[in-house]
Amino acid sequence: MAADGLTTLPSSHGPKDTMNRFEAVVKAKGMTVFARIDHAAGAAAVGLPLRPTELLIFGNAKGGTPLMQSVQTIGIDLPLKALVWQDGSGKTWLSYNDPGWLAKRHGLGPEVDAAVSAMAGALDTLARASTTSP
Repeated sequence: MAADGLTTLPSSHGPKDTMNRFEAVVKAKGMTVFARIDHAAGAAAVGLPLRPTELLIFGNAKGGTPLMQSVQTIGIDLPLKALVWQDGSGKTWLSYNDPGWLAKRHGLGPEVDAAVSAMAGALDTLARASTTSP
């Protein structure tokens, strides 16, 4: 299940509840939610089955802009994304791209290490807050 640069955490909540919780903590931290995409609903609309799979696109210009000022191609991976999905056994997961991996992918230099580290810490906090029991 591991993929390069992908962080995946198990959730103690169902898919919809996990995504609702994640979206709520993102907004509570003052970040912008750009889109919430229900891939399973899209699949159902064309008659195809897909277990619950939702993507949240979110971010904060103060966090992402310094990275794009350094190397603009990182804009293909920003704003940030989180995927909540259910596996074949009914287990719910939350996955997101590791900001350190994104920085390496785009060849960002040490001048943005603090911003990358802050982004990674924020993502970890958001993910854990939405996947663990209260």
